[in-house]
Amino acid sequence: MNRISKLLHGSDRDSGYALVMVLGIGMLLTIMVVTAMSFSTSGMKKSRQDQDASGALAAAYAGVDEYKSRLLADSTYSKYGNGESAFTQATGSVVDLPIGADVNPAFGVGAAGSWASVGDTDSPAKFRYEVDNSQLGESGVLRIRSTGKVGKETRSVVADLKARGFIDFLYFTDFEIQDPSLRVDADGNPTCKDFKHEWEPDPNRLGCTGITFDGDDKVDGPAHSNDTVHICKATFTGKVTSADPNAPFYSPRYAKNAAGGSAGSCTQQKFDGGAPSYDSNVPMPVSNLSMLRETQADIPDDVPRPGCLYTGPTRITFLANGKMTVYSPWTKNVHGGTGTISPGVTVPNCGTPSVVGGQTGLGAVGGQTVNVPDNNLIYVQGVPGTVGDPNYWAADARPHNLTCKGTDGTTEGNGIGFPSSRVKPAVPGGWGWPGTPAKTISEAAPSSSSYGCRSGDVFVQGTLKGRVTVAAGNFVYATGDITYADTSLDMLGLVGGKAVWVWNPKDTEGALMDTTKNRTIHAAILSVENTFLVQNVTTSPARGELRILGAIAQKYRGIISQGGGYTKRYDYDERMKETAPPKFLAPAATTYGVTSLADVGDAFNADGSCAVKAAGDCR
Repeated sequence: MNRISKLLHGSDRDSGYALVMVLGIGMLLTIMVVTAMSFSTSGMKKSRQDQDASGALAAAYAGVDEYKSRLLADSTYSKYGNGESAFTQATGSVVDLPIGADVNPAFGVGAAGSWASVGDTDSPAKFRYEVDNSQLGESGVLRIRSTGKVGKETRSVVADLKARGFIDFLYFTDFEIQDPSLRVDADGNPTCKDFKHEWEPDPNRLGCTGITFDGDDKVDGPAHSNDTVHICKATFTGKVTSADPNAPFYSPRYAKNAAGGSAGSCTQQKFDGGAPSYDSNVPMPVSNLSMLRETQADIPDDVPRPGCLYTGPTRITFLANGKMTVYSPWTKNVHGGTGTISPGVTVPNCGTPSVVGGQTGLGAVGGQTVNVPDNNLIYVQGVPGTVGDPNYWAADARPHNLTCKGTDGTTEGNGIGFPSSRVKPAVPGGWGWPGTPAKTISEAAPSSSSYGCRSGDVFVQGTLKGRVTVAAGNFVYATGDITYADTSLDMLGLVGGKAVWVWNPKDTEGALMDTTKNRTIHAAILSVENTFLVQNVTTSPARGELRILGAIAQKYRGIISQGGGYTKRYDYDERMKETAPPKFLAPAATTYGVTSLADVGDAFNADGSCAVKAAGDCR
């Protein structure tokens, strides 16, 4: 600046030179100022873009949360979406667009489509989402793509949502008492009359028998009970939760017996997953009849992929080649509803019903071998007595050559024996249930309600290749090992409307008829109205270990060992945190959790048109 001053005040002969210098320096300063302003403006613009981009991403996340809230309010909301969405079309989803008072602006598609606001309608943050419900029935997973926008910026995320269900736990119960239906007086009346949870006011539960985790019991996975869990000398490797609101959220005492007494406290519990804690009640459904509806072939809008329906006692043996052998002599029609298959509906090969007067197909002595209905459901119902039902049987009618004498007093055929005469019957087809071991003494049924000749019971064993759920309106019997051909791919659900039994037969002379050691079951097991238990648990000798890979859920605690039976070795199938057996039964009310969340290419531009980044989704 001193040099500039001297130049400005120099001699006249230097004035021309000075003027040129001043002009040059002025231009340089002007350029510097303009450049600085340009950098500042560019920074402000970049900062604004970053801020809008972050806001758009937050709006996309808000869309996921808003959709979850709609599922919480209406568990059937997964049926809604916009069929014009490229994402929905590409995934093969079937959706209905909510209309009228139920209209949802977040289902907008395209430049003319609507957006929902984050907060009030004047908010600059907007979102819209697209639904993929194509895998909901098969795996319990619902996928959405949510796009948020702020200003001219958009961001999209894809989220997998899974309903909180019974198989989130390796072990789940509603009540920690023995099934009241198994405790009756001489007249058949239940002696356990109070069905309150132990932690609820006035928990008398008169005549009820509590069950304790004890001895060598090991539960290798998460566990939850809506009741107070009694734990002594047992190991839990996963998280333990209870709806009991009182600390320590479990009882370190032996459970009360039927007379109301208790054997005192114990101090040898192991909780490798941390101390037990509180978690909310998970309500059991009333029945599993909603699963029967999934076999109907006459309501394509609600059931586009119906499963298999079998009627009366049915034996299923899974084969490692992806097939199964089914013996179901009462079955007349292998799909529910009217018996008519609607146009466009694809049904699996469930077998051929027996020809009246013959012994073929599903009623053949050895049953019929068909493909496992992969990613689908099998339901076994009782024999209908309603005229007009496709599987109706008159009271005095029966399948050709069926031989059965049920422990419920029903008799079909010549009464050689049911479930299993230990002498091979002379009449073809009179094999009984669940099989015919080479012994001459009949089985003593474990309860008076077992083995009804027309009951919706299913008897299951074998090696499964595929993904399927087997449900029964009445009992499920695991008559042998049930394993996966591939533990990383295959998955089975076993859902009993009533009890799920581990078959452990005893003969009329009091001896066990199967003395092999250990039993393995790979499955998600659910007893809706009753319990999961082993037959003849007091009959010696003990059978070794009951090895479960999967999950167990039941309304009441079942006894696995009591002098006989098995010790527990329960391992959680970790895949069930993110998926489920096909069309598996969900709780009566549930919430959805996010199992995965990923940023993806923008699905829409800020004007609502399809984004270039989403090419391949835009058609």
